[in-house]
Amino acid sequence: MIGIDGAYPPYTSLEMDGTFVGFDIDSARWIADKMGFEVEFQAVAWDGIIPALQAKKIDMVYSGMTITEERREQVAFSKPYLKINQAVAVRSDSDLTFDDIMSGRVVIGTQRGTTGEMWVQDNLVATGKMPASNLKPFDNFPLAITALINKQVDATVYDKPPTVEIIGQQDAKIIYEIDTREEYGIAVRKDDTALLATMNAGLDLLMNDPYWDQLKARYGLVGT
Repeated sequence: MIGIDGAYPPYTSLEMDGTFVGFDIDSARWIADKMGFEVEFQAVAWDGIIPALQAKKIDMVYSGMTITEERREQVAFSKPYLKINQAVAVRSDSDLTFDDIMSGRVVIGTQRGTTGEMWVQDNLVATGKMPASNLKPFDNFPLAITALINKQVDATVYDKPPTVEIIGQQDAKIIYEIDTREEYGIAVRKDDTALLATMNAGLDLLMNDPYWDQLKARYGLVGT
């Protein structure tokens, strides 16, 4: 069972008909086919996805999870497979700048448990630039964008590719790309060494197959 964020395009999304789609979904299915195992997907709240893995409700997290030292204390990660940065989005009519963000005077929305939230905590709240009350975490990023459009928050901080995807049909724009140089990996339980070896071998096969570049082109991830 693969745990995913069900509202995280272009990596993992849950369609209205109950099917799962996205870059990580297609990648996992390709690896499963090549390595000879079956896959099922389960949408899990992001801030509870590592506890779900540890409780053996799922067998891995394959859903654009950034490799961090804090997470390494709880799980084992595969080799990295994509690199991304964070993006700051505002409403299309906003004149806010990144300097305004760094001043701590704006209200920022993000997704609970993500590296976007961690970036705001580490760089604005923990440094005293911004009161903790100005950070508004949501259960998923589409809810943060809805809050942005409805003027409940002034800006959002989140992974760039999903931000581009989600604001595509919204009255919003990206004003800054934060050079966080994050790397995505597949997370498994620390004692599940056989599964980790299988997924690393599968990633090696996938990333050296023409299908890898086709996938990245299909989901707008060329260059990541």
